[in-house]
Amino acid sequence: MQFPMEILNPNYNLFLLMLFSLIMMIEPILATDPLSYSLLSLKSEFLDNTNTLNDWYLPSDFKPSTQIIACSWTGVKCSQNSSKITTLDLSMKNLGGSLSGEQFNLFVDLIELNLSHNFFSGQLPVGIFNLTSLKTLDISRNNFSGHFPSGIFNLQNLVVLDAFSNSFSGPLPGDVSRIESLKILNFAGSYFSGPIPADYGNFRAIEFIHLAGNFLSGNIPSELGNLKTLSHMEIGYNSYEGEIPWHFGNMSDLVYLDIADANISGSIPKEFSNLTKLESLFLFRNQINGKIPWEISKILTLKSLDLSDNLLSGQIPESFSELKNLRLLSLMYNDLSGPVPQGIAKLPQLDTLLIWNNYFTGSLPEDLGRFSRLKHLDVSTNYFVGEISLQFGNLPHISYVDLSRNRFTGGISSDVDQAYELQYFNVSYNSKLGGILPMKLWSLPNLQNFSMVSCGVSANIPPFENCKSVSVIELRLNNLSGDIPKSVSNCKHLLIMDLANNNLTGSIPAELASSSSLRLLNVSYNDISGSIPSNRAFKTMDRSAFFGNPKLCGAPLRPCRRENDISNGLELGSRRAQKLAWVLILCAVIVLFIMAAVFGIVYFKRGSNGQWKMVVFNGLPQFTAKDVLRSFDYVETLPDSIGKVVLPTGITVSAKKIEWGPKEMKVMLESLTRIGNARHENLTRLLGICYNNRLAYLLYDYLPNGNLAEKIGMRRDWETKCKILIGVARALCFLHHDCYPAIPHGNLKASNIIFDENMEPHLAEYGLSSIVGSSNSPLPAKIRKETGGFRTSISEELYKDVYNFGELILEVLTNGRLANASEITQHAQREDLIKEVANENDIVLSLSFQEDVRSAIEVALQCTRSRPSDRPSMQEALKLLSGLKSVTNGMARKA
Repeated sequence: MQFPMEILNPNYNLFLLMLFSLIMMIEPILATDPLSYSLLSLKSEFLDNTNTLNDWYLPSDFKPSTQIIACSWTGVKCSQNSSKITTLDLSMKNLGGSLSGEQFNLFVDLIELNLSHNFFSGQLPVGIFNLTSLKTLDISRNNFSGHFPSGIFNLQNLVVLDAFSNSFSGPLPGDVSRIESLKILNFAGSYFSGPIPADYGNFRAIEFIHLAGNFLSGNIPSELGNLKTLSHMEIGYNSYEGEIPWHFGNMSDLVYLDIADANISGSIPKEFSNLTKLESLFLFRNQINGKIPWEISKILTLKSLDLSDNLLSGQIPESFSELKNLRLLSLMYNDLSGPVPQGIAKLPQLDTLLIWNNYFTGSLPEDLGRFSRLKHLDVSTNYFVGEISLQFGNLPHISYVDLSRNRFTGGISSDVDQAYELQYFNVSYNSKLGGILPMKLWSLPNLQNFSMVSCGVSANIPPFENCKSVSVIELRLNNLSGDIPKSVSNCKHLLIMDLANNNLTGSIPAELASSSSLRLLNVSYNDISGSIPSNRAFKTMDRSAFFGNPKLCGAPLRPCRRENDISNGLELGSRRAQKLAWVLILCAVIVLFIMAAVFGIVYFKRGSNGQWKMVVFNGLPQFTAKDVLRSFDYVETLPDSIGKVVLPTGITVSAKKIEWGPKEMKVMLESLTRIGNARHENLTRLLGICYNNRLAYLLYDYLPNGNLAEKIGMRRDWETKCKILIGVARALCFLHHDCYPAIPHGNLKASNIIFDENMEPHLAEYGLSSIVGSSNSPLPAKIRKETGGFRTSISEELYKDVYNFGELILEVLTNGRLANASEITQHAQREDLIKEVANENDIVLSLSFQEDVRSAIEVALQCTRSRPSDRPSMQEALKLLSGLKSVTNGMARKA
């Protein structure tokens, strides 16, 4: 007889002996405590890098018992006699892994299973549906993926099902509606698609439904109106079709309803008046049209009403004065008109009124804020007239006021200094407002931002006594006169002070040189004289902040002249003093010559490149230059185009190599620092600069999904095209209008628009063209010499950006076929293009969408007008594009 060779191996025999011992040890556990063993089996599937379950083990002196050993383990709760496991709570334990679910069939007494706030992935194990006693199942904030498995209806005792924030896809599970005991259902924040099942109207005891933030589509089922026990429903942030079913008015227990950003159209059902318990109604960012139904005023319990960013027209119903519990009223970004009812001002609970960007007329209600605790007021971009009727003495709680872009007159009330909680105040672009600045304005203890641009304000700037918190002051384009008060140095948190285009005289207060916070003082086009303070902050400011003051000198403008130079001093002295002076000068020259020679030798020996240095901006750890250079195999051979680089900690960045000389380096670094401090969600961040005297590596965010030029021929739906254009417009608007001084892009084109992992557009290479010569050649980017080539002013570069943006609109709308506005100057050609774009996007049958196409093309044509002064600003272009009625996917809402 032959035996396998392994049997004759002594190591194999030792293995058998160990296996037998293990079986002998486990056998009593399996016999007397199978639940503890199952939990150990479950633990073996976990990734527990922080060892949070370190007490899940069998003691060495284990003895069989009727009690369950696991009852003392972390997250395990048992019955009073420790004979049943009733709760398994592993929430926030930093656990990961994929679960098989094979262990769950033994836990027949489990009432609560909580796996939330972990990193579990893969498909949800079907074995969970064997836990037939379960009342609470919480798997929220994990990464479970794939289709939600069928079989959930087996959990007939389930009360809470929370699957919020996972990665489930496919249709919503319809069989969950067969659980009669279910009260809380949360499937929000995944990738579920398709319609909401009509069966969801069959829940018997449901109180809370949250389906927001998925890819749901189709019509909202009217059957949901059958849910008489429902108190909370969130189904927004999806993309439905059609309108809100009037049947929703039958949900008599409803307290909270949110269908925001859901692509719904039609009118607001007047049947909502039957929702007599409703406190919060959020329908913003949709395509709801028609008038606001007066019947809403019957919902006397209403506390929050947000209908903003829709197509609503007509007036605010007078009957809204009956909503005595209303705290938030947001109607901004609609087509509403007429006067604001006086009764709105008398709502006793109102603390937030947001009605900006409409067509309201008349004056503000006289008693606004008098009878309530008003905190936030924004009525900007309307057609209000008359005096500003706010009595600040009656507004002790007001913190935010925006009255800009209206037609107010009569100045600012002097009692504004009684609004002790005021933080933000903007009355800009009320060209006939007039008046003077209140004397005690700056003493407001919480005031941070004050903007009064182009308001016809005259007289002097009041002194800055007790200036505690002011950080931004904008007073440009007025008629202010007199000196800049020296007491401005009391504003210890001042970042930006814009006084351009006034009639100010005197000098820049020398006291500002000691300011550690100041980033911009714009005094351009006044009559300021004397020298600019010589501290670092002023040296880094752009020259344009001081233009238009012929008597002003000092860096960054021309040097100031001294009254007595060296030659005059020598002529005034005696001949002996003159000889001594010349000897001293000669000695100094010799010493300098020797030092230069020594330095030259050292410089020659060490190489002309100098030491590597590192500048780090927000978003990048404090790497040294060595850390960065270590990530390059060969520094000198890094490609000149942007390339992918992995830094020591694993952070991936894009690196761009540029060349410069020692003379240009300082100016270049100052400009790059401004770019590095610019932060906007649609800009690629400049994270750091690794440089020496000859070259620099610019380190940017690495975005993985290529650029627009590579994808320009792809077929996209209309909303995606709008999303790209508005993302770019927001970035340009930020660079042009929110950066001081403005940062022109200078080279806007499709290849400089790159996409992140969510296909959000980001603007790249902004601000470089004015300091770095762009070239299509394989040579490194060269510094543009001031003495050669073509240089343009900032304003010309801004106009150029607007023109290029116009051409980009055409390029995106036509999938790259058209990028030249001159081809569609004729009316017939324009109409043909509108039809062509509409056909490409399958929107021929929608008149509103066709109008959007027409509007978008009109914006492109305005941006590409031949005379730069006739083109809109990026702020205006963004506002026009944001007004497209089909824009619903998180677009810019306020320029």
